[in-house]
Amino acid sequence: MDIFLLCVFLPLVTVAWGQYSDYYYGPYNYGDNDEWVNVYRQGFNFQCPHGQVIVAVRSVFSKKEGSDRLWNYACMPASQSLGEPTECWWEEINRAGTEWYQTCSNNGLVAGFQSQYFPSVLDREWQFYCCRYSRRCPYSCWLTTEYPGHYGEDMDMMMYTYDHYIRGATTTFSAVHR
Repeated sequence: MDIFLLCVFLPLVTVAWGQYSDYYYGPYNYGDNDEWVNVYRQGFNFQCPHGQVIVAVRSVFSKKEGSDRLWNYACMPASQSLGEPTECWWEEINRAGTEWYQTCSNNGLVAGFQSQYFPSVLDREWQFYCCRYSRRCPYSCWLTTEYPGHYGEDMDMMMYTYDHYIRGATTTFSAVHR
């Protein structure tokens, strides 16, 4: 009887374990530590390969470099449960020197960023590259608490499980701290 149960449950455990590995990304490969998508006080355009979305964001701050940040991103293929990307677009620009909150319209997921630095306000404007998939993304969204608590802190935010996506972002701006 014990061997029979082992023969029945062993394949189930193997299948469950194989599925579990699909739901954990593991460590992200940002590339070389010195590899950033921008240099201080310069613009950049970063897009994931077709069918992939942003799953990790890393940033370091430098007051000496114009109160600017270096940025790096990691991409992963979107879950097969979402189907194929049907369209991608650039959202409206979030202007420098203002507070803003934005999510991708039309149920899109963030697949890239474009940013330009403005020395007159020591801030960046942002534009999201969003992609919509053939099957709907769930709307149970929330703002993460994985953000710098202070404007000068470094940031390393990762989506640890599959089916968690970046849909947007928010920022604060202080005319005092710039």
